[in-house]
Amino acid sequence: MTDELVSIEREGDLFLLTMSAGENRWNTTFTRAFDAALDEIDKSSGRAALVTLSADAKFFSNGLDLDWISSRGEHPGGDPRTFSSEVMALFARLITLPIPTVCALNGHAFGAGLMIALCHDVRVMNVERGFLCANEVELGFAIPEPELALFRHKIPMPAFFETVQLARRWTGPDALEAGVVQAVAAPDKVRETALTMAGDLLRLAGNREVFGWMKERIYGENAAIHGDHGPAYMLRNQDQFASGPGSVPPSPAGE
Repeated sequence: MTDELVSIEREGDLFLLTMSAGENRWNTTFTRAFDAALDEIDKSSGRAALVTLSADAKFFSNGLDLDWISSRGEHPGGDPRTFSSEVMALFARLITLPIPTVCALNGHAFGAGLMIALCHDVRVMNVERGFLCANEVELGFAIPEPELALFRHKIPMPAFFETVQLARRWTGPDALEAGVVQAVAAPDKVRETALTMAGDLLRLAGNREVFGWMKERIYGENAAIHGDHGPAYMLRNQDQFASGPGSVPPSPAGE
């Protein structure tokens, strides 16, 4: 599939999704192009992993399209009234995608750009240039609770507070130390490193049903890590809880 904003191609077992909209700012049109690219993965089967890249040398994604938001009348960014629901659904789709996902952060990722990066399973960042930042508070916007939940799941404390409340700008080395990204690389090695990481994750990609089920139990409805009961209760009463595809079923009580 090819799109002027987002393209996706397959090289062996790897899908390469490339954003090609300059600073890759988020509006309704860009959201739909990204979502359509993911449709190509859903049409496929078998072992696979995804690497998300930017065609821009400086920016991975520079956040919300502010010019579009402030515009009046027709705009190529599309209908702003549907943006919030569509982009949130896209984030949810990516965070639970049933294959391993790797984000190649070649440059700046602000606001929604950082969010889409965090929706990937792992991230590699340029070690020399570029910042990660949730700058909503700095711009006078609150971060909605669903977005805060995403940040909290993906960013360890206290880096979470520094990110969402203090709008810290993370460099590659600092982001690695804080656990926001899993690797850093020289500017000309970010893509190569992301592909290598994705290749390593293919060992987990043999069963999409299992991989997707795990993500749903971590991030979806009634997520296991946020249930009403603690793990001790759940372990003692395993027959009350879902085991998932391919799991050894729990023994009936009393056996």
